[in-house]
Amino acid sequence: MPRAIILVIDGFGLGHAPDAKAFGDVNANTFANLAEKFQQSKNRPLKLPNLSKLGLVKACQQASNRNLAVEPEALSNGAYGYAAEISTGKDTPSGHWEMAGVPVLFDWTYFLDKQNSFSAALIAEINQVTGYSDMLGNCHASGTNIIAELGEQHIKTGNPICYTSGDSVFQVAAHEEHFGLENLYKYCEQVREILDPMNIGRVIARPFIGESSADFQRTGNRKDYSVLPPATTVLEKLTNAGGTVISVGKIADIFAHQGISIKTKATGIPALLDSTLAHIETASNNSIIFTNLVNFDQDFGHRRDPVGFGEALEYFDVRLAEFLNQMNDDDLLLLTADHGCDPTWPGNDHTREFVPVLAYHNRIESINLGQRNTFADLGQTLASLFTLEAMDYGKSFLTELKF
Repeated sequence: MPRAIILVIDGFGLGHAPDAKAFGDVNANTFANLAEKFQQSKNRPLKLPNLSKLGLVKACQQASNRNLAVEPEALSNGAYGYAAEISTGKDTPSGHWEMAGVPVLFDWTYFLDKQNSFSAALIAEINQVTGYSDMLGNCHASGTNIIAELGEQHIKTGNPICYTSGDSVFQVAAHEEHFGLENLYKYCEQVREILDPMNIGRVIARPFIGESSADFQRTGNRKDYSVLPPATTVLEKLTNAGGTVISVGKIADIFAHQGISIKTKATGIPALLDSTLAHIETASNNSIIFTNLVNFDQDFGHRRDPVGFGEALEYFDVRLAEFLNQMNDDDLLLLTADHGCDPTWPGNDHTREFVPVLAYHNRIESINLGQRNTFADLGQTLASLFTLEAMDYGKSFLTELKF
């Protein structure tokens, strides 16, 4: 029986999607634009030999008709393509649910106002239910910036820092010691219940430590409170059929813990990759190991750091060799993303882009998968791989892999 390893390079787009105009994202291209800035800063192109051999550069060139500032490497093995999203939003849950075969075809509710994002009535209800006198923030913000701006006031007053973004999300930052981690989680759970009728996708607990704006830093104890996917995902279908789904990082939270057998928390790209490799070593057949590499999006995309993004890609490329060497003959490795997050783009929100679709197994040749019309092609491919009931959306590319 096979195993599938899915690595989500969070926020890694390959060029603006066909409907990017509706999102204000025409000409966004996470990969090409960060590579150009990287070369300008480092006086050399990106070095991504393993990803290039799998077809990543070729996929981006096909998706965007752009030449890339990446050291050339001949294609050798691996299937490569690029996928458009049919979900209505460019947020994390929509992207992940669609890749698991369940696109989001309804509209989320968003907090659209950049300042005073939450209404007085909502704030009053949250304060009444949670028992806090007030909240700080109440705006669109970068998580790291708002902690630096309001962290000291938060410690002094004891009031949580609440903010949002272009996503359907309510985020809460609080100090792990002064506010308390369990108090933060309880607060977010209470807010989640209040927001359920409003169709807000996620409430996110964002704990941090430090004693002043000079040393505040977020910790790995983030927790996402997501609504349930609108239909049965391929993850649930596999677990219902007796298989195993292993979550590494925030995958379990994104899927509201539905269809998840084993959950592993890890902080930072090295630890996330280490944990995934450890599961590859021990996971049984008929398993999916599903990892989200959040730091690409969180630390470099949203913070608009193209050079840091490029350095992280080079590190990931080196570590990718360990995955290729450790795979069994009936293992399938899939690399993709949930949306774009172009670090050269105005603002700090996600960007509506094609995402990579790379696939590898030990006997594969170089295969061009071309444009995929929905992320759900990945979920349909997994359904085919594990001989599950077909998903309602997507087209399997398993036969093209000659798996």
